[in-house]
Amino acid sequence: MEAGEPFVTERTYAAPIAIVWKAITEETAVRQWFVNFSGFKPEVGFEFTYETIDKGKALLLLFKITEVVQGSKLSYSWRYQGYEGCLFVTMELFEEGQLTRVKLTHAGLETFPVHPVFAKENYVQGWALFIGKSLAEFLEKK
Repeated sequence: MEAGEPFVTERTYAAPIAIVWKAITEETAVRQWFVNFSGFKPEVGFEFTYETIDKGKALLLLFKITEVVQGSKLSYSWRYQGYEGCLFVTMELFEEGQLTRVKLTHAGLETFPVHPVFAKENYVQGWALFIGKSLAEFLEKK
């Protein structure tokens, strides 16, 4: 994988597309399997934040919804306050009978400064946890 090449991960869930769409777009659902954002609406231009701690340092993550295709696609930008760079995350949903395949594309890591916080492996591991485990467990309860 080239330095500037986005990484893509896919996962198929035993849930109808409408349920998966709600899981990635309804604030109460997103807070249960992902992170506790300060507000969330799947509307183009909507901005929201999330604060986290990395090695004792507070980081404010700034998000902005960039594209919504009802029932099938959600995209947003992701920046860190005080740092250069911008990430772009897209989740696309594909109906496969009674199953739903989610394709997550994460781009823009090359726009960040070289710093351990922004290492690609952190994001690869994070998405494996969030869409590979947390979202799967959330959908199993639905």
